[in-house]
Amino acid sequence: MSNEGERRIAGVLPLPRGPPTSTPESTPLVKPAPDADTGGTSGGESVPVAAVAPRTPTAVSGGPAGSYGPPGLGPGVVDDGRESWGKSMDFLLSIIGFAVDLANVWRFPFLCYRNGGGAFLLPYFLITVFGALPLFFMELVLGQYNRQGPITVWKICPFFRGVGYCAVLVAYFVSFYYNVIIAWSIHFVYASFSYELPWTSCNHTWNTENCWDGITSQEPRPNISNLMSPSEEYFNYVVLQMDKSDGFDDLGPPQPSLVVCGLITYIILYLSLFKGVKSSGKVVWVTATMPYVILTLLLIRGALLPGAADGLLYYIKPSISELSNPQVWYEAAVQVFFSVGAGFGVHLSYASYNQFNNNCYRDCLITSLVNAFTSFYSGLVIFTYLGYMAFKQKTQIRNVATDGPGLVFQVYPEAVATLPGSQFWSCLFFLMLIALGLDSGMGGLECVITGLMDELKRTFGRTTIRRELFTALVVGSSFLVSIINFCQGGMYVFHWLDNYAAGISLLCSALFEAVAVSWFYGLRRFSADIQHMLGFRPRLYWRVCWKFVSPLFILITIIIGLHGQLRGKLEYHGPSPYKYPGWAEAVGWLVTCSSMLMIPLWMVISVCRQKGSSFKQKLLLSITPEEEHQKLLQTGEAPCLDWGHWLHL
Repeated sequence: MSNEGERRIAGVLPLPRGPPTSTPESTPLVKPAPDADTGGTSGGESVPVAAVAPRTPTAVSGGPAGSYGPPGLGPGVVDDGRESWGKSMDFLLSIIGFAVDLANVWRFPFLCYRNGGGAFLLPYFLITVFGALPLFFMELVLGQYNRQGPITVWKICPFFRGVGYCAVLVAYFVSFYYNVIIAWSIHFVYASFSYELPWTSCNHTWNTENCWDGITSQEPRPNISNLMSPSEEYFNYVVLQMDKSDGFDDLGPPQPSLVVCGLITYIILYLSLFKGVKSSGKVVWVTATMPYVILTLLLIRGALLPGAADGLLYYIKPSISELSNPQVWYEAAVQVFFSVGAGFGVHLSYASYNQFNNNCYRDCLITSLVNAFTSFYSGLVIFTYLGYMAFKQKTQIRNVATDGPGLVFQVYPEAVATLPGSQFWSCLFFLMLIALGLDSGMGGLECVITGLMDELKRTFGRTTIRRELFTALVVGSSFLVSIINFCQGGMYVFHWLDNYAAGISLLCSALFEAVAVSWFYGLRRFSADIQHMLGFRPRLYWRVCWKFVSPLFILITIIIGLHGQLRGKLEYHGPSPYKYPGWAEAVGWLVTCSSMLMIPLWMVISVCRQKGSSFKQKLLLSITPEEEHQKLLQTGEAPCLDWGHWLHL
């Protein structure tokens, strides 16, 4: 075997995955499976099954002969002390639950009708297949193969350790406002248990002279520019109490009712997470499946309403001319990357608890298909009710359609308020939002918990803080920060965080992750990892996307996004348009940069911490897997010194 082949795989495997059958000197060699695209092997190299010194496997107590490790890891796998999912289906439902979130309900339908209807599905599909899907599969492989969280997994290339910290910070920042949506939904569920839904009419003390009930009123629409529906005034003036705040610099006190709803939300999240995947794996059987039952019930009911057919036609009618607009492709890219969740580190964290030979390739394809289907399916549901609203108000659908919180907390409640049994349909809808939000909320906090606990264990050894206590610290601190969103001006903070917490920084995390794995760690190593774990070598499509297409998609999206954010001022279109002060935008960019700066900061730290005698050697060590450091120090040889490492495809 060539020296290059030895360098390529030596020490890459995190630990031997089965009971040793031979001494290290007689490590068997396995010839790679033929490349499906070329019909031959890549470079004619052989891949050692385990190029690290085998550890003595621990037999399972009470298990059959030849069983090693806990039952969750499967037969013949060494126990590395890490817990695993109780069932492979727990993992699949968890990643589906994280990928399918509130954006599927409140953003995709609006983008679809605004950007060419059915024609929007073309850029959405292409960007999913060539941009987000390969990165999704990459994250699953990284987590499952190395069985490490989003920070410690970068032992494969210490130079990019900051990518893990960036992902963890982004996930933590998002929890400050994303879980607030669940709290709002809990408030609406509680309000639904009333004789008459409080957002049905304009006859309440909180209603203003601009309130107009366009669904039940027989009078023509008043000629007033700032008309508001009863549901809009209920959400803005009762739930949020925005009329008592003048803006971002006048937040007012927290509202006790929303704080209680937020506390309930975080208690549910803690109970779902404090035992690790053993507890969250049970919760997702409810939270990941319930939305589809409720969506189907809502679709059946909505399809029977007058105007529903017009709404569906408006939603899916293709406008091919829109495909020539670059903005359509940009919005499709943003929706795809944020919906799939590549770069968050959540899928990587979840996959780190998998059995070594779990079919994550199948899970990746299933999750991507379910995510795309859910986006389209939820659009069918939403637009049946928007068609009904337009019919009742005798107006066009574009006058009632919107996205974001306005769709699910203003437009949809107004639509169901006139239905027989409106309390039941309202309760169902907001329970669905709670289920969708909890899945994603659990995923984001799990990324933070797994990432930091693995890092603490690596730094201080096994005598670290208990998971129950550490989960309480993470969840509790997130709740305390989130209280600012429950103030009377909390919606201004919510919108501000939504713009700066996970926009450009998340895309940067995904970009550097793709570059680090496909270029620095190397596709030769990465393909060998997949072959060792799943039994096949990734096809040319995956390798080209990892190395060129996906990073290019993300880079273009980042450039367009930066141009858009830097060109215009941040505004919130609420009861009255509000422009954020300059200092708020400056602080927002500091929040964005705080997570992105982790990447260059840890590049410097990684180089400085290496044991090399020269800067060149330190740099080589920082871009070489840690398991190969000893060999590099002894021989001075490293795969990255070979042009084949960088050019391999």
